[in-house]
Amino acid sequence: MEIIYNKLVRDKIPEIIESNNKKFQIQQVDQEEYCKLLDQKLMEEVNEYLESGNVEELADLLEVIYAIAETKEISLEELEIIRKGKLFERGGFTKRIKLIRVYEE
Repeated sequence: MEIIYNKLVRDKIPEIIESNNKKFQIQQVDQEEYCKLLDQKLMEEVNEYLESGNVEELADLLEVIYAIAETKEISLEELEIIRKGKLFERGGFTKRIKLIRVYEE
């Protein structure tokens, strides 16, 4: 029996599979495909979090976000500066505000 995944996995997954005496096929992808696979992985992790509500899924999300930042040559420090800038300019989400509508004249 074989299961086809065709998705990005963490670096140690082949070792884990091998330690379970299973055979596998992997491929190291180029930068363009890597970026596409990261985007797919981001959606996968978001969906897993939404389905489970599990905090561990948030950690997986962060790992994917960090990898995406690296592909865009943005350090975690730069990413945090951008986040804090948006927090200062637009605020966070602590007030739990839900926008219903905006009226235009």
